[in-house]
Amino acid sequence: MNLLKSVGRAALAAIFVNGGIDAVRSPAARARMVEQAGLPEPELLTRINGGVMAGAGVLMALGLAPRSMALALLGSLVPTTVVGHAFWNAQGAERQNQLVHFTKNLAMMGALLLVVADRE
Repeated sequence: MNLLKSVGRAALAAIFVNGGIDAVRSPAARARMVEQAGLPEPELLTRINGGVMAGAGVLMALGLAPRSMALALLGSLVPTTVVGHAFWNAQGAERQNQLVHFTKNLAMMGALLLVVADRE
């Protein structure tokens, strides 16, 4: 096992574990965005997404099926990014703030793709 890969996966997983636990415990703010996007059962969807992030993040950090967990995280991050950071609908400082978060999520998607592509 490569120490740098292990540390890198754990570092990448940390944001998903933290955000996922928060989404499960306190879904209200995120659920409002889900509701505004027109999706059904916004609180339930928010908690499910948070659970996927937390669970897959922990497993990836532990090195258990990291490629599969990275795919699960990608699957949860795409709708999170589109619904939660729709910079194209914002103006001024809020637009800039959402663009920063959107591009941060794109960077995380890139890192997850590197985990998926790793064949060692």
